[in-house]
Formats: sequence, structure tokens, C-alpha cells
Amino acid sequence: MSLKNRYVLFFLLLVAFNPLRADAAGKNSAYEKYISKYKDEAIRQQKKYKIPASITLAQALLESNAGASTLARKSNNHFGIKCHSSWKGARSYHNDDRENECFRKYKDITESYEDHSRFLSGQSRYARLFEYKITDYKKWAKGLQDCYYASDRGYANKLISIIETYQLYNVDGEKGKKKAKKEARQVNPLSHEIFRTHGLIYVIADGNDSLEDIADDLGFKVKKLRKYNDMPEGYPLEKGDIVYLQKKKKKADKPYQFHTVRVGDSMHDISQLYGIQLKRLYKLNSKKPDFAPEEGDMLKLR
Repeated sequence: MSLKNRYVLFFLLLVAFNPLRADAAGKNSAYEKYISKYKDEAIRQQKKYKIPASITLAQALLESNAGASTLARKSNNHFGIKCHSSWKGARSYHNDDRENECFRKYKDITESYEDHSRFLSGQSRYARLFEYKITDYKKWAKGLQDCYYASDRGYANKLISIIETYQLYNVDGEKGKKKAKKEARQVNPLSHEIFRTHGLIYVIADGNDSLEDIADDLGFKVKKLRKYNDMPEGYPLEKGDIVYLQKKKKKADKPYQFHTVRVGDSMHDISQLYGIQLKRLYKLNSKKPDFAPEEGDMLKLR
């Protein structure tokens, strides 16, 4: 075998066995294993401290690189929490915004999760987050960035991207409540007003219904609505969300050429705003499914 072919073979093997490689849906096996392993702990923290399990998991995945970061491996610190003056526990030192910064060190990962919950719930600057609904992961993500949890200007959008890619909103413990709400709700025939934009017909979620409610109301198969709107099963609707009743377009109508990304924008949000198929939005911008846009990015719409 020639030297060139050996390099090619080595590269292919490296890609094939990379534990953090993303599949066609933008997922990677290391993230999925981490979620499976620590999902119950995130749910336990939610019940105790009223922090969305989806937010806890997304932060842990992002801050610890699914448990693979040096800080996570050597200090069991999965949330990147620095010492601060109040910390009396064990410490470790790593380069971050500055060289040799002090980070909290824990005896185990459960202690890291517990301290993260206490850190958020015990500081006044995060108090307004607890006014948000436990299912409103977008407000929580934006709130964490606004409160300077991290210096990364794309922090909120990255959290939202992780939550939506891995459907972490399903671990926020509201399925039973949604089911009960659906059974109690009286849906009147054609109670959703129909609108038209970008040449597409749509309705607006009122904050109390689900995709199933809208499908029942308008005589659609819920599977069709999920496909039209790039919404997997369990996707939570918020008040004001657009729900298209037909297939979205491959590009935005004129004059919409570009979109400037704001804090909290996900690729799905942008695709719904302009009536573009999500996979086409990624393709137009030559991005992979695990891409998370940052504030100020310019995305092509056509």
C-alpha cells in the first residue's frame, strides 16, 4: 500500500471512529450517550429547583463537551462554574478567559449538578429566570446569556440548537400535563383563524394548544403538519408560533435575501419566519445540521 493510500485509510478510520462525529440529523453518539446517562439527574434537579431539565442537560453538554473536557474529566465540573469568592470547596486551575483561572472541583458528577442548581437558584442575578415557564427553554436560554452566565455571544443559540436537535424539551416533565390539558380543552370547529404569508397558508398557536389540537381542529393528519413544519413528535408550541398548513418553500420570497441572526434565533425559528424548508436553509448556507447561528450572523434566504 502506498504512503498516500495509508494516509487516506487513516483519515477514513479516524472519521469512522470519532465519538463526537455528527450523523445526518446533526446528532453525535457521545451526546446521545451523555443524555441517556444523566437525563434522570437533570429531571431530579428540575423537580427540586424548578430549572428546566432540558436547559440543565444542554448546558452540561455544551460546557463539558459531553463529559469529555479536561475540566469535566479531572474535576467533575460539567457546567464550567468558576470558584468565585463564596466557594469553600476543592479547586482546580485551567486556562479560560484568562490563564490559570480557578474552577470548582467536585467529588462526583452528581455534586456538580447539585451545585449548578444551587448556583442558579441562589443568586439574585438569575432570579428573573424562575419567572419563566419551565417549558419555555428559549426564554431560559436567552436569559442565561443576558445574565452573563457565559461570555460566548452565541451561548443562547447553542443551547437552543442542542435542545431542538436532541429533542430535550421532552424531558421537561410536562407530557402528562399536556395530555390532561388536551383532554379538558374544548376545541370548537375551525377555532383557528387561517392566515396567508409568503404564499403559504398558516395558523398561529394560541399558547394552549398542541400540534395535535390544530390537526384535529382543521382536519389534518398530525404527521402531515409535523412534516410541513419540521417539527418532530413532542415539539412544544408557544403562543404566537406559526404552523404552516402546506409544504414550505425552497427559498424565501423576494425581497428577503438575508436574515441577521438575533439572540435566541434557531435555524428552525428562521425557517418558520420565512416559510423555508429547514433542510434547504442549511443547504443555502452550506451548513451542517448541528450548526448553531450566532448573534449578528448573516444567513442566506434565497
